[in-house]
Amino acid sequence: MASLAQWIEGARPRTLPNAVAPVLVGSGAAYGVGGFSWLHTALILLMSLALIVGVNYANDYSDGIRGTDEDRVGPLRLVGSGAAKPKTVLIAAWASLGLAAVLGVTVVVLTGQWLMLAVGALCIVAAWFYTGGKRPYGYSGFGELAVFVFFGLVAVLGTLFVQADMVSGVSIGAAVAVGAFSSAVLIANNLRDIPTDSETGKLTLAVRLGDRDTRSLYTAVLAVPFLMTVLLGLRQPLTLLGFLALPIAIPALRRVLGGRTGMELIPVLRDTGMAMLVWSIGTSIGLALG
Repeated sequence: MASLAQWIEGARPRTLPNAVAPVLVGSGAAYGVGGFSWLHTALILLMSLALIVGVNYANDYSDGIRGTDEDRVGPLRLVGSGAAKPKTVLIAAWASLGLAAVLGVTVVVLTGQWLMLAVGALCIVAAWFYTGGKRPYGYSGFGELAVFVFFGLVAVLGTLFVQADMVSGVSIGAAVAVGAFSSAVLIANNLRDIPTDSETGKLTLAVRLGDRDTRSLYTAVLAVPFLMTVLLGLRQPLTLLGFLALPIAIPALRRVLGGRTGMELIPVLRDTGMAMLVWSIGTSIGLALG
């Protein structure tokens, strides 16, 4: 039976910035246009956290039963390591996704934004079929695109829309930046796993591109949020606070360009996630006060 510490590690805490960052940015944008609500923000944040934990447990289950995680390099996987039974992890996954659904419905009822029910349902479907089902899209190289869409565009703009009943050009730019950060985290993760994923037939984008081109892709994607900060700063100068994340992102970039592999890439995931969080805090302040 897995210990509490193992369950926490299996939830992959390093991915939580992917859930927090878009809510911060979307709520900052909502505050800037007078549509902010503490209650709605808290519910959306809890929903986002429950969703990403559900995704992580679902991935743990699906990869585990396929044997993808038998020789995994990186954080503990509950099923792959044998620490927990597959059925138990599956129950945890659906419990987390179910909680996310309940929180999402609550937000919709409170705000009257009924269209978001369909968006929420699509998010849960995407969460499961990332590595679940007969043809998971995460095994075909579409994981980075899905992360960009759901933890970038949908999460940021959805957070703004349910609170302020609108979106703006500035918020779209910020959503693109958050999506790029989230994609960079996944690119770093899949770069680390190229050797084992290749052996198990998991054709991630990194496996398809190869080591060198994946490193180039990481560099290009990581540059997007800072380029977007320049553009956002032309409209709302306080969003230049996003550059506070640059000193955190540079060490991650150096590791990737320096050819680090395996366990040496784990700090890249941490630093990329922290850069995303700091960028989102700075940008949300800029959007709120600008």
